[in-house]
Amino acid sequence: MSVLDSIIEGVREDLATRRLPLAQLQEALEVAPAVRDCLPSLLSDEISLIAEVKRSSPSKGALAEISDPAGLAAQYEEAGAHVVSVLTEQRRFGGSLSDLDAVRKAIDLPILRKDFMVDEYQFYEARAHGADVVLLIVAALSKNQLEDYFHLSRELGMRSLIEVHTHDELERALDINPEIIGVNSRNLKTLEVDTRAFSELIPLIPSTMARVAESGISTHDEVALAQRCGATAILVGEALVRSGTPSVAINQLLGRL
Repeated sequence: MSVLDSIIEGVREDLATRRLPLAQLQEALEVAPAVRDCLPSLLSDEISLIAEVKRSSPSKGALAEISDPAGLAAQYEEAGAHVVSVLTEQRRFGGSLSDLDAVRKAIDLPILRKDFMVDEYQFYEARAHGADVVLLIVAALSKNQLEDYFHLSRELGMRSLIEVHTHDELERALDINPEIIGVNSRNLKTLEVDTRAFSELIPLIPSTMARVAESGISTHDEVALAQRCGATAILVGEALVRSGTPSVAINQLLGRL
């Protein structure tokens, strides 16, 4: 079993323990906060930042305690982040839907629910908790699931960040004509990082789409590399939560210092 398979197995088990009756979820959807559109900022001329609230990861273990995710997100917003990503997977990343709730109340930026979306229920759940964007990992989904979940997200008013790591996955992503594609330099099946994925895949993504470079970014030089490859945005978690001073880290990444 790959790392990705193991994570998804845990996600399904945890989902089974919190699944609400459909009527109750529908009530939550009816009072959910309005969607904030992330696409304009991810397509801006200057590189955009998706800053992540991330306590731990399967590859690095514990990263930061983050007792106040809302406060951290507020620091991201003040420092000029364009979107805030909130990990909600619990077993490997230490996240929760309560983190998403707290962040949503604290900031005005669009929020990405970062999780392993493998069940239709999770999309209604994400919108009910105020998510504006969801992550669709091509490696974790069948062709039909990818297409169905993409359209479901759109029906619910959310954008989808379609994550790829290989040429084959990029071809599958392009087939659904998405607005946002993320190239992850980390292989989720082995956890190995190879930033050559940026130079090999990002140039193949049409310029009409937002192109996000994910993983392996901790310095301004790496941001500049991603931008030269054609990235319009970067997603950064570890470098920010480990910095101690997220505002300084953001300014350094974006070349403001």
